[in-house]
Amino acid sequence: MKKREIIEELNNKENLLVIGDSSLVLHGLKRECELLETENLTNQEYDLIENIPCLSIKSCLERLKNSNNISNKAIIKKLELYLDSLDNYKYERELRNNGITLIGGVDEVGRGPLVGPVVAACCVLPENFNLDGLTDSKKLSEKKREYFFEEIKRQAITYGIGIVDEKRIDEINIYQATKEAMIMAINKCDPKPEHVLTDAMKLDIDIPVTPIIKGDLKSITISAASVLAKVTRDRMMYELDKKYPMYDFKNNVGYPTKTHLEAIEKFGIIPEHRRSYGPVKDYLERKK
Repeated sequence: MKKREIIEELNNKENLLVIGDSSLVLHGLKRECELLETENLTNQEYDLIENIPCLSIKSCLERLKNSNNISNKAIIKKLELYLDSLDNYKYERELRNNGITLIGGVDEVGRGPLVGPVVAACCVLPENFNLDGLTDSKKLSEKKREYFFEEIKRQAITYGIGIVDEKRIDEINIYQATKEAMIMAINKCDPKPEHVLTDAMKLDIDIPVTPIIKGDLKSITISAASVLAKVTRDRMMYELDKKYPMYDFKNNVGYPTKTHLEAIEKFGIIPEHRRSYGPVKDYLERKK
């Protein structure tokens, strides 16, 4: 049975099943494969697929936790994140159960590039929002992002985009610039969110904020914001590439790839480069 067929078989079950350590390999959570010992399991605890014992992810996680084996710590974290990502409406549902309906998801793109702005987006989605396959923008193909970008804008109650350019980044540092872009995006929303979910970023604003580690995977609203921010910034970099094709911005979107760094050495820097960033700063120091 091929890997794809096994995964299809698993997904056809009422609950997603895990094939011992083998399934963790299938899901990309482990590299090595060992069949789970079944001698301590009852028949009610597992299923058999192609004579391979299968546990639910939750059961597998509990057994790993109960083993008290420190070497399982990393895989436990991955499984917990995987389970959280299966229900990426959880945080929104909890807030709605408390009477909050205007929930803003906030995310940013562009903290690492050497050139161009940092872009943040805030998005407020309706309760019945449904866009199959939406997740962290980094995990989506460009074609998918472009499609989701238009669908999110169409279905959203409101959304806002905040853009802070490279000069401001150099003035106040990227961390503060990111916060500034996020607050800008929130303030552009009409109606204004009653509660904001962020991807692990604390914000000092007059709205309650819940920072969520790996929020772009765990919250559908943050995922939507990540797509809006990513597509907005990428389009800006594609335009910059037309002006400066030698830097290959259409492929590296400003990140310090080998091609980008070599182009800096050959052609120098452009006004849109962030002068406070290491490779650019080093280049300027050497050219003094």
